[in-house]
Amino acid sequence: MFCVRDAVPADVDTICEFNQRLALETESRMIPPEVLRRGVLAALTIPDRLHYWVAVSSDDAAQVIGQVAVSYEWSDWRNGWIWWLQSVYVDSDWRGQGVFRALLEKIRVDATAHANVIGLRLYVEHENAPARVTYEKLGFVPAGYEVMEAMWADTTTRSSN
Repeated sequence: MFCVRDAVPADVDTICEFNQRLALETESRMIPPEVLRRGVLAALTIPDRLHYWVAVSSDDAAQVIGQVAVSYEWSDWRNGWIWWLQSVYVDSDWRGQGVFRALLEKIRVDATAHANVIGLRLYVEHENAPARVTYEKLGFVPAGYEVMEAMWADTTTRSSN
């Protein structure tokens, strides 16, 4: 069916494509391809920035069918690392087949191997009800916070579609 592994630089094209689809599906945004590619390559080559895991088809190990990335937040209040899931995407042909569940399980295994990782977090678009249901089924609950931001440069634009 599929297996999960750490992403490698050879996965850059698919990860960029999936991130572009994700931005369109969830936020109606287009990400400039050159900005996205530089960002993904930095994540794949500078490990402390962001870590990607990918699910690949058992029939074709080069066929990436899903992805999740993790960024890291130090919590001084809890004296530990929180791993933030981001860039969660499963190819539409593979949805509902346990791909995200497998990715999440691999991330949980990797996270719990580190004594100073204290939990996982993610953010979800308010209108993305299917994702919210999936996350809740897998044990995520609302954290009681709302994400706010002050971005200096927005390299994405809302699509007119």
